[in-house]
Amino acid sequence: MNCSISGEVPEEPVVSTKSGHVFEKRLIERYVSDYGKCPVTGEQLTMDDILPVKMGKIVKPRPLQAASIPGLLGIFQNEWDSLMLSNFALEQQLHTARQELSHALYQHDAACRVIARLKKERDEARSLLAQAERQIPMTASSDIAVNAPALSNGRKASLDEEPGYAGKKMRPGISSSIIAEITDCNLALSQQRKKRQIPSTLAAVEDVERYTQLSSYPLHKTGKPGITSLDICHSKDIIATGGIDTSAVLFDRSSGQIMSTLSGHSKKVTSVNFDAQGDLVLTGSADKTVRVWQGSEDGSYNCRHILKDHTAEVQAITVHATNNYFATASLDNTWCFYEFSTGLCLTQVEGASGSEGYTSAAFHPDGLILGTGTSNADVKIWDVKTQANVTTFSGHTGAITAISFSENGYFLATAAQDGVKLWDLRKLKNFRTFSAYDKDTGTNSVEFDHSGCYLGLAGSDTRVYQVASVKSEWNCIKTFPDLSGTGKVTCVKFGPDSKYIAVGSMDHNLRIFGLPSEDGAMES
Repeated sequence: MNCSISGEVPEEPVVSTKSGHVFEKRLIERYVSDYGKCPVTGEQLTMDDILPVKMGKIVKPRPLQAASIPGLLGIFQNEWDSLMLSNFALEQQLHTARQELSHALYQHDAACRVIARLKKERDEARSLLAQAERQIPMTASSDIAVNAPALSNGRKASLDEEPGYAGKKMRPGISSSIIAEITDCNLALSQQRKKRQIPSTLAAVEDVERYTQLSSYPLHKTGKPGITSLDICHSKDIIATGGIDTSAVLFDRSSGQIMSTLSGHSKKVTSVNFDAQGDLVLTGSADKTVRVWQGSEDGSYNCRHILKDHTAEVQAITVHATNNYFATASLDNTWCFYEFSTGLCLTQVEGASGSEGYTSAAFHPDGLILGTGTSNADVKIWDVKTQANVTTFSGHTGAITAISFSENGYFLATAAQDGVKLWDLRKLKNFRTFSAYDKDTGTNSVEFDHSGCYLGLAGSDTRVYQVASVKSEWNCIKTFPDLSGTGKVTCVKFGPDSKYIAVGSMDHNLRIFGLPSEDGAMES
């Protein structure tokens, strides 16, 4: 019969009437006086519940002074008793702590699983909501197409498509999965940029200096002349132009033929953009809408989405590096972030009060930041993931007409009434200014080529600069006069490997500049 606390044969054994456990009397007395409960079962316990057990008397040595060996043994015995009580209490506490920790870990694991399931359900619900939201306008568009194909090429849109008929759009926000996709894209492109080399097929400076007009194509109506914007799909060598005549034209440069005319906007087209493959075309208009056009096998393009989230003119469209998203900027002082697949506006970001609206926009080549130009001469840089305005460049005069990021990742070119300014994104400062024209002639367009070796700007003429470093001089290597006779060149773009330059003016013609030997004819 051993003590349940010390595990030794008790000198004065007692038994608990509640649990039946045997204890050494002095140990259980001390434990009950300290804790008031049974050390084994944890039940409430008093000394009235303790009964002595009769057994053969164990003779203890007489208590002596500590100076004697028996006295020291008595002291050691008392210390041992205290140690046993303390050790037992610690073992009990350790066991309880282990149980609590195990329970907490189980709860945490269960909570993580529940959160993951809820996030998955939320994303599925958002996807279903987006699909349901788009079913109504798409169904209406299909009905219109049956009676009067308003969305086909070359025909006017129905009145039902005019702005103001759509209700308030949902703003689900940029989800964590989209942020992860954008971040991964940024990391991949940043790594590629570190190893980037100038392609051997890039047009040499000596060739660009010899460029002359190769051809001129009357793409838009003469009654409302003026090309406001253009874009080039490098993979297919297709040029898209937007005009004051409310239409956008897709032009195959290699064959010299118009592929398709995109009609449907009720006011001038202010911006056109291809996706990376050229299967989708985006058009923004002064009628406050953005249209997404889907290419078909027969070469025609049909309107896939009509986006009516802005309340003023849409001034700019820019496609994200993932090719899954795009952004629009408007004079209503907001920019929107859209998903290509659904046409859903994920977020709409409003600028600071007092601003008169956005006049231009462009994504950084890595996709993490967005640059927007305002009508009050400021250039705002936004963090796409948080939609926060991280910095603002000031110093221009007049509205910002164009923004272009260099492929090297750290040069930004901006155009306004007072000319072109170049900004170093590493130090966030202006390091060069081109005042190419007089004070009454603004710069309407600025564009880096895809290699980051050339910079084109357009105003009363078209000029090409050779890109250099921050401290080196940027030389103007070619100037093309305005052959339209209007005195206003509105847009400029470099073709694949800068083998040609496409220019739009305030007449109805698209002009191509390049080496005469490449097209075989000087002008058509």
